[in-house]
Amino acid sequence: MAEVLSPIVGDRIWALDIPAATVKFLNYLIHKSDFGGQLPMLQKDMAQEYGVTKQAVSKLLVPLCDVNIVLRPEHDGRKGSSYRLHPFAAKYASAESMEAAFREALASIKAGTLPNLKLPSYSAAPPREEGRPSLKVA
Repeated sequence: MAEVLSPIVGDRIWALDIPAATVKFLNYLIHKSDFGGQLPMLQKDMAQEYGVTKQAVSKLLVPLCDVNIVLRPEHDGRKGSSYRLHPFAAKYASAESMEAAFREALASIKAGTLPNLKLPSYSAAPPREEGRPSLKVA
């Protein structure tokens, strides 16, 4: 069975001001996560498997948590020690399950029960109106 990765984070991660090591760690988290984004391991287990200290994992997680790519669910009003990927950053078993998860996530964001990603908006220069672009071979 082929897994499906959400394109939302992958298409915008380059625009974030986060270290390359954090982007690499995000790829590790996506690989280790369950379908839908649940991370079935504790921070100390991540550190041991990734080959770094627990403090290094904390430092790698902070920028991802700051932009809501990685979420720390609350338990009894305080942040727990478990993590999960935002539904827009997770992998899925099929395109259909990803679409269903996105619809649910959008409803949850509108209801205020799920934070939205804090990614820069996508912008591109408009195409030139006149003629062909000025392309030159170096």
